Amino acid sequence: MNFQERKRKILAAVDESGSLSVFELAEKLSMSPATIRRDLHDIANEGLLLRTHGGAMKIENQVLTSFTAKSDTNEDNKEKIAALAAEYVTDGDIIFLDCGSTVFRMCRYLKKKHGIKVITNSLPIMAELIDTPAINLNLIGGEIDKQRKAVHGHKAIEHIDSYHAHKAFIGIDGLSAQNGLTAHSEHESSITSAFIRNASQIYVLCDSSKIGKDSHIKFGSLDMINCLFTDANLDAAKKKGLVDKGLEVVTAK
Repeated sequence: MNFQERKRKILAAVDESGSLSVFELAEKLSMSPATIRRDLHDIANEGLLLRTHGGAMKIENQVLTSFTAKSDTNEDNKEKIAALAAEYVTDGDIIFLDCGSTVFRMCRYLKKKHGIKVITNSLPIMAELIDTPAINLNLIGGEIDKQRKAVHGHKAIEHIDSYHAHKAFIGIDGLSAQNGLTAHSEHESSITSAFIRNASQIYVLCDSSKIGKDSHIKFGSLDMINCLFTDANLDAAKKKGLVDKGLEVVTAK
């Protein structure tokens, strides 16, 4: 049985039961626990279910649609950007991770790190890393945004303001040499601003399709960022405009 066939069986079983442990799935589907664990990891990376301690649970359809639709956009470029960004995390780092779909893709690479502390408002990131002993997790408290599968609101901002991180890895709705950092909503901009002001180094993960395009809420300038990670499709003129503003731009190979 190949992975795609196993994935269909696993998703059907989890959807029917709501949640299942690794051993329940292994017994139900006549597979080894090791295979189930490996497959759950890969399926969770696709955003199709949530990993729990010792198993997995289904994601409500309306929540799944929003996150996976965003995750699937420019999938290959996002994966390369995430891999690049993870190279900038060193053992022992305290890092902020926001709820962006590209930032989420860092998880598989962060599992290779040791002694890092992750502070996040992202439920998918929490679910993906919860079974990794070498990573210390802190979930930001506050109001749940079901569409973004993330925590937002005043309480969340207060929580972030009570911490300091070595590095923050954030996604962005829009970025340009003319208008700096922009967002679609006040929820997004306020959380991102909190991450920025409470970290020593700020790294933005943004595929080239968002660069040069502005959303309607301006909330930060380019000089607030240490580095922009993007893909190799970035237009040369746009890159020059950002570099001329003093921004370091690193493109994923």
